[in-house]
Amino acid sequence: MPRLDVPFTIRPAQPSDSATILELIKGLAEYERLANAVTATEAQVHETLFGARAYAEPLIAELDGKPIGFALFFHNYSTFLAKPGIYLEDLFVWPEHRGQGYGKALLLEVVNLAKQRGCGRVEWSVLDWNEPSIAFYKSLGAQPMDDWTVMRLGESEIAQLGT
Repeated sequence: MPRLDVPFTIRPAQPSDSATILELIKGLAEYERLANAVTATEAQVHETLFGARAYAEPLIAELDGKPIGFALFFHNYSTFLAKPGIYLEDLFVWPEHRGQGYGKALLLEVVNLAKQRGCGRVEWSVLDWNEPSIAFYKSLGAQPMDDWTVMRLGESEIAQLGT
């Protein structure tokens, strides 16, 4: 459970949070052993999340006014359900604040948004070695999609295949 003696809030991120979001992204990448994969800049975060076309929605978790985590998601669509869904791209809480319910609170905020928006699914990926996160997600009732394999075309493949 989040501490009740210190004010805890979850709020939609604002353009002025771009540097904070990038810092949280880097923290997540370090945790996932992918720190060298982060090429994002503060300007890119600002433009892609708060520019003319926002590609995703970030939520910031704050404890006593200090950012301690974030969730970043975007809408997808299920043709089988004929409903929108939410894809949770990132869920991260700084290590010193883990195990206290803040990650769960962030995830539940995304779930509540999915309910409000009439979504049929909330989905995300988790690294197969990340047993603590897998156990956490399963404890909430999430089901692994073992029949599916994530496929990806990176920037170089997109450039090669594009016209």
